[in-house]
Amino acid sequence: MIHHHPAAELLIDLASGRLSWGMALIVRTHLDGCADCREQVRMLEAVGGNLLNDATPAPLDPQALVRTLTAIDALHPAHRPASRSTAASAHARRPLGSPLPSLPDGMQWPRSLRHCRIGPWRWLGPGMRMSRIRPPAGVTANTFLLRIGAGRPLAMHSHRGIELTQILYGHFNDGRATFGPGDFDATDAQIHHQPVVDSEGECLCVAAVDGRIVFDGAIARTFGRMIGL
Repeated sequence: MIHHHPAAELLIDLASGRLSWGMALIVRTHLDGCADCREQVRMLEAVGGNLLNDATPAPLDPQALVRTLTAIDALHPAHRPASRSTAASAHARRPLGSPLPSLPDGMQWPRSLRHCRIGPWRWLGPGMRMSRIRPPAGVTANTFLLRIGAGRPLAMHSHRGIELTQILYGHFNDGRATFGPGDFDATDAQIHHQPVVDSEGECLCVAAVDGRIVFDGAIARTFGRMIGL
């Protein structure tokens, strides 16, 4: 049962293509497991398509096609439009053929993450590990996975910017609510909290940060800068 969903504004921004790569990845990961939000985005995309169909045509710059083709040729090969056979082959395997990091027993990767370039688990502290999700070439994004052991708290912190989090496994409570598998959380500078993982099992989340996480303690702040948070 999913209790926490992206706000309507986020779904609208996703459907209209206004979200950054990292933020869109987190929202789409939520959609992988939430039929209600998937249907909302489908309807929003349909409305947007109808609005384009009804719009008054405008003359196209004669050089628009040339510029578009030149831009496509300049892209990294991984970003170029693929043929159906190439796309099918890419769907069957991850980029670079690198293995995904291990998951808790019985858990499967959400569809949106299966073909991302995800690094190995790195030690953050006792019972805490982190894995970076590498964006496509030319894209800047701060996206990562956090795997926190049972009963472990994260350091108290606030945010300079927006942090989107999708819970993939386990539960945590930050004083505002309890978040479990499938739940989505959005925090900003107004939120000051300390997520604490449920004592009965570990928790795995995927997150994207636009800005910085501001930890309360000096040691946590220093460590956060070292790992790019």
